[in-house]
Order: sequence, then C-alpha cells, then structure tokens
Amino acid sequence: MILQSKMILYIAIGAMLALLGGITWYASLDNPKLQQVDIEMGTVKLVGQNDIEGKAKLEVGFVISNPSDKTFTVSRIDYELFANGVSIGKGQYSTEDVAMPGRAAFYPTAKIELPNTFTLTKTPENGDAYTVITSKGPVVYSAKGLIVVESAWSLVEKQFDTSQ
Repeated sequence: MILQSKMILYIAIGAMLALLGGITWYASLDNPKLQQVDIEMGTVKLVGQNDIEGKAKLEVGFVISNPSDKTFTVSRIDYELFANGVSIGKGQYSTEDVAMPGRAAFYPTAKIELPNTFTLTKTPENGDAYTVITSKGPVVYSAKGLIVVESAWSLVEKQFDTSQ
C-alpha cells in the first residue's frame, strides 16, 4: 500500500512538472510576436518651467505600433531623452501597478501614443539644450532605452533607439 502511494505521488509530481513545462513552452510562442513591437518618438511639448529652480516639465509621447497578430500591453518604458543629440536626462513610463485589463491594449495593427511627464533639470552638461527648449527654439528629440511588452502569458524586454 505504501509503495502504491509513493508511485501515485511520483506520477502526480511528474504530471505537474510536465504541465508546467507545457505552459512555459506555450507562453514562449508569443515572444517572437511581442519582439515585433515598434516604438517611435511622438510629440514632445513644454508644459511648464521654473527658471529659478532650473526645471522644466515636458510631456513626452512615444508612439507604439503592433505589427503582429498578437494583442499586448506596455508595462514600462525606461528611456534616456536627447534634445538635438544631447542627453537631457532619464525618464520612465510605467503602468506596472495597473492590472493588465486597465492598460492600453495594442491590438493587431494598432498605433497608440503613450504620454509621459518628464522633468528636465538644468545642469552644466545640458544647459544649452535647456535654454533652447525653454525658449521654444527648434529641437529634435530622440530617445533610447528599454520597452517591456506583455501578453497574457509572456513578457518581453526590447532595446530601442528612436534616433535611427
């Protein structure tokens, strides 16, 4: 009787491991489709400034496209923002604390601009860029970083560079 119980336990453990392996394999089928995500610079607007503190608030948009046939959401974008080729700081767009059904869904062929607030702090390195931005001069923005894309079963991290 004890031998039979041990045999049933081993079979149950083996079945559970096979099930977990199957789920992992099935989830990995989404990864190539999620890797197709495309990210571009969207609209960047100066929405406020405080020259006494040397800070400016920008609304930074990223245009996300889904060329695949798999629906996904974007949980995070970590980025370094550049103005006329000069780094002006790092920022993050995040919906990690929002449940997946509450996030923007990127259906096949969808193209959505995700807005993010970026605080620009004037430094000796970015002082000229700060002046051009706050005086509303001509600025070409670009960003590079990491985008995190999720489906119901998978999560993919992809590096991006919008200056290319």
